[in-house]
Amino acid sequence: MILVTGGAGSWFAFQLLATNPFVLAARACVDHLPLDQIELVSADIRDESAVRKATRGCKYVYHLAADPNLWRRDRREFDSINRMGTIHVLRAALDSGAERILYTSTESILSSRNSNGGSVEKLRLKASDMLGPYCLSKFQAEEEVFRMVDDGAPIIVVSPTLPVGPGDRLQTPPTRMSVAFCRGELPAYLDCRFNLIDVRDVAKGMMLAMKKGRAGIRYLLGAQNLHLLDWLHILSKEAGQPLPRWEIPYSLALMVAWFSEIWSDYVSGEMPAATITGVRLTRRNMFFDSSASLNELGLHPRPIHESARDAIAWYRSQGWL
Repeated sequence: MILVTGGAGSWFAFQLLATNPFVLAARACVDHLPLDQIELVSADIRDESAVRKATRGCKYVYHLAADPNLWRRDRREFDSINRMGTIHVLRAALDSGAERILYTSTESILSSRNSNGGSVEKLRLKASDMLGPYCLSKFQAEEEVFRMVDDGAPIIVVSPTLPVGPGDRLQTPPTRMSVAFCRGELPAYLDCRFNLIDVRDVAKGMMLAMKKGRAGIRYLLGAQNLHLLDWLHILSKEAGQPLPRWEIPYSLALMVAWFSEIWSDYVSGEMPAATITGVRLTRRNMFFDSSASLNELGLHPRPIHESARDAIAWYRSQGWL
């Protein structure tokens, strides 16, 4: 039995089922998946007893579940979901005798104020490098994972960069931004640098890491370094949407984020238009060199313009455009 946690693994589930029929247990966002091939398990990863039931008898565990957003009204939820939830899943899987476990980290924790990007397979950072409660919770979760690895746990760590492409029904931050642009709702932009990879290549990379990966190594699943305006230019060609006319100064963006979060915290309770963590991350160099990880795993990501084309076609199929 193979367990996949989280609702972000749609394409991963499809690809896993292609080679492992009738063995997948999954949770969340599953209406579109072949339910005759999946045993559904409903469990909150903050509930240790429920997680232990879910992991029972699982030979392989892919832990994707996390809160990927950069704002929560109750900031403590980042720790309870991303750190403690990870501890619950991994300990339960180890106690159940899982042979291999894959933990999904994030590129958001891999850049400090003085970082020049580059390879990160063996990079270790400090809590003081983290921006905001989301990054801190993912950093602390990864630290817990590496402590387990030091004790001999068979856990593989992968860090996808920003995933783009079809299938993101939960609309994680990269998808929300891309959809907003394609709908003509992004009149201005804040310059930043990031690395993009197709979500389908992330899924393939995870399977390769589970098969070939070594414990103690952070496998960076990334493809192409781009400035935000470069990505919008690619989307513009595919969607026929004009590029934003204005670039927002960092100081103005940070001020808007502060007011947006105050309004969300004390009035609306809804996701703010801009987050403080998101704006502050734009000051970091999020260009990475993933060649070492890709070469070891044998992963060859597709060109990012194909991801844009397929993503926009999928957005239209969902009625979002």
